[in-house]
Amino acid sequence: MKKFWLALSIGCVALLGGIYLQFYYHQSGTVILKFRAIANNTPLEFNQPLYSNPGGEGHFSVRNFQFYLSNVQLVGKHSRYKPSDSYHLARFDNDTKSYQITLKDVPYDEYSGVQISIGVDDQANASIMPRGDLDPNSRMAWSWEVGYKFVLFEGDLSLTSQKQALVYHLGFSENLKILQFELNSSLVPNAAPLNFTVDVMALFNASQTINMAELPSVKFDRQDANRLAENYALMLSLASTD
Repeated sequence: MKKFWLALSIGCVALLGGIYLQFYYHQSGTVILKFRAIANNTPLEFNQPLYSNPGGEGHFSVRNFQFYLSNVQLVGKHSRYKPSDSYHLARFDNDTKSYQITLKDVPYDEYSGVQISIGVDDQANASIMPRGDLDPNSRMAWSWEVGYKFVLFEGDLSLTSQKQALVYHLGFSENLKILQFELNSSLVPNAAPLNFTVDVMALFNASQTINMAELPSVKFDRQDANRLAENYALMLSLASTD
């Protein structure tokens, strides 16, 4: 009789444990990706000539800096999570110098990697339909063809004898950069935010060093746009969680 009750107890515990695990693993929650803009390892400052021209003389200021992050994917142990209309316009002209993507209703999983793109994929880039933060009437849309500026940077370069305007509007199809980040520990929904740094200096000094005095503007030249795109592919880094 004792063996019967012992077996019954073990069976009940196993059943309840299975029900709990099934319930637990079918929960969903929120995942937050936070991006902080930096320059020279300190928070980005706007409208101040604080930053040295990487390729020559002078110091530059940042008046406007924004770019599209798109097609966020979370790589899990059991599946890959792909939110719909994942097009996000990252801006940093706020008190925290940061931008946040909040993913809601993320299925429970142990996520070990994040994929994210800088720019807009061909399908969305060739469409005038608003999706996410894509707006064909916004400043990030090209005025001369359908499509979007992937990265927009504007500022001034202060030289000894003059001030030179800086205008970099980048966004040909080939400038789309798909980035992969492997996490040191698994990420689950409702955990602390996943933090990234955005190094503005890398836009001009990563795979190639740019002399702003010699190249103060890039809009329509594919070769120059490709040079800066190779740089901005390296401006995002994974940081620690809060």
